[in-house]
Formats: sequence, C-alpha cells, structure tokens
Amino acid sequence: MTGIFWEISKRNIRIHMLRSSLAMLGIVIGVVAIASMGILGNSMTQSISASLSSVGDSVIVTPYAGSGGMGPGGGGGGSSSDMYLTDLNYQKIKRAVAPNVAIPIMSTSAHMKVGVGSDDIVASIYGLPTDDTKTLLPDLEAGDYSNGNSGCLVGSTFAKDHNIKVGSRISIGQDGEYGTLRVTGIIKERGMSFDISTDNALVVTKDWFENAFDRSDDELSEVVVKVTDGDTADVKTTIERQLNRNTKDKTVTVTDSKATLATIYETFGTVTTFVTAIGGISMLVAGVSIFNIMMMSVNERIKEIGIMRSIGTQKKEVMSMFIYEAAIIGIAGSAIGGALSLVGGYAISILMLKTTEYLFTVASMMSVVEGVSFGIVICLLCGIYPAWQAANLNPIDALRHE
Repeated sequence: MTGIFWEISKRNIRIHMLRSSLAMLGIVIGVVAIASMGILGNSMTQSISASLSSVGDSVIVTPYAGSGGMGPGGGGGGSSSDMYLTDLNYQKIKRAVAPNVAIPIMSTSAHMKVGVGSDDIVASIYGLPTDDTKTLLPDLEAGDYSNGNSGCLVGSTFAKDHNIKVGSRISIGQDGEYGTLRVTGIIKERGMSFDISTDNALVVTKDWFENAFDRSDDELSEVVVKVTDGDTADVKTTIERQLNRNTKDKTVTVTDSKATLATIYETFGTVTTFVTAIGGISMLVAGVSIFNIMMMSVNERIKEIGIMRSIGTQKKEVMSMFIYEAAIIGIAGSAIGGALSLVGGYAISILMLKTTEYLFTVASMMSVVEGVSFGIVICLLCGIYPAWQAANLNPIDALRHE
C-alpha cells in the first residue's frame, strides 16, 4: 500500500510541476545560501589558522605607545624617530621568561636594488641575532641560513616579485652606501603574523644591522618570546609584572598571540553564524511557500480524499501521501542546492581566498550537510500540518465538496 501512495504523490507533483518547481527553487536558494556562507566562513577561518599557526606560541613585546621613549630612527628611508626597547628591558624580559627564548629584533625600511641597473625598491629589513634566526624562522623555501654578516634571507613574496634567487646580490641604500648582501636563503611564505612580516622583507644579522644603520642595543624595535615551557597567558602576565610595575608608568605593550588568535576565531565564527542565519531566513521563506502549496493541494483534492477515505483508506495513509510530496520537494531541492553550493563555494574560494585548498575539508563539507539537512527538515515540518488536516477531513463532508 505504501507504494501506491508514493506513486500518487509523484503524480500530483508532475501534474503541478511549475508550482512544485517554484517551491523547490526556494529550497535550492536557501540551501545554497546557508552552505556557501558556511563554506566561506570555515575556509577563511582555516586559512587564517594556517597562516598564523606558526606564531600561536609567541608573546610579542613592543614599546608602550604612551611611554614617550623616542630615539633616532633607522637609516635608509625609515622614519625619522622611533620608539625603542632598551637592552635593560630585554635583559629583564629574558630573565622573566626563562627557559623560554626571548629574541631581540631591530627593524627599519630601506632603499635597495637587486642587480645593476635595477629599479629602486623600498622594503622592510629585520635584524636578528644569528643564533635566534632559525628559532623564529624555522622554515626556508630554498637555500640556507646566513652564518656571516655578508648574507641575508629574503621573504618568498619579495623573491618572486623581484626575481631573486639564492646567490642574488642586493645593494642596500639609494647608492649602495650600506653595502651589498648576498641572498643565502628564501623564507617560506608565512602570511599574516604577529611578530615580524617577512614575506616582503629582508632578514639580516643583528650585528650587520647595528653597523649599517648606526643602531645600538638600546634601540630594539620589539622582543619576541617563543613559548615552549608554560602558557602564553602566564608568560604575558610575568612580563607585565616585571616591566609595567604600575598603570601610570608602563614601559611595554605585551601581546599574547594565542589570545589574539582566539579572538580572531571567535569573530569569524560570529560573522559566519550571522551570514548563515541570513541564508536561513531565505529557507524559512521557502518553507512558507511549501506550506502554502501543500494547503492548496489539500483544498484542491478534498473530494479525492473523501473518496479514498470512504473506500477504507486510513488516516495515516492519507497523511503519508502529503508527507511524501513535501519530502520529494525537500529532498530534490536540497540535493540540487547542495551540489550548487559546492559550485558557489568554489567560486567564492577562488575570488576571495585565491585557493580551493579549504573547500573539501571536513568543516566545509559539514556546512553543506547542514544546509541540505535543514532544507529537508523545513520541508517535512511545513508538510505536517497540511497532511494532518487532509487526514482528518470528514469523509462525508469531503464527498459533498465541490
């Protein structure tokens, strides 16, 4: 008997194909909206997570913005005055965070040329202690770390943009007044980071930096603590307790990268939920449309229902007939919407993220499953009341209906 009512449901959908297709279109749009927005949100979160995962164990210490600690700027095109950390600050940080590694960093920007007759370039330059460079930058795309003051590392974006290879020479300064460095290695792309942005920069030894730009140990741009022992929040608290003894006389600003990452993830999660909810509204609108169509179907078939009830058809069988209709529309519309959401997710990933690396991850596929499931559930829920109403029609009154 179940097969008969299934066939009747399919027949009714075929008879009113245009009406059913429009209802199905609403479900398709709703599923695409929910799933595509979910894919975008999850892909962006995973992209940022991959970009920042290497700095999630860092605590970054910079001069306090209101401390007024001004000093001479770096040479070669840097700002005329900068705020610095002193060597005393660094020694306090180093003792406070032991056995974790505290890395002093100097930075500026400078004019440079790659090869004879090349265009003038302005890029960031970071000065790191030789022994700490590998700790802060553990991944190289090519080459090796520099062991002397004549070599440097360059970021992957900088290397690609200016056709730099291992062994290339870079003249620092407008007229090469700071000397020439040989590229010994290319740093693997790091993307966004809280410590130093190396993708479009040079990394040199701290000794070379001090000599070239006339900087001293009392002119540190920042200190990066790589936390391998303990929690980043505890390390941050320890540093603040040692260097910022009271709120009126702050020396440093301390940033916990892990806490910042958590805030970023929470923000993206909120945005993803919001845009998915907007897609959910379109799904609810589609549900109202299906409810309306099912009620119309019941009203159009009152006499047919009366005949079926008079020959012994049970209430649950009449009800199942209309539930099947809602299920067919819901399953077909949700399946089409799920397939189209993958196409939409692919397009969004290419346009906004420039990669489809995160499209077929578990989190992204769960967004599709959630969209499809929501579409089917909405259709079934919107079909229950019309089905119940049809099943509970009085057979005699239904037969008299014109």
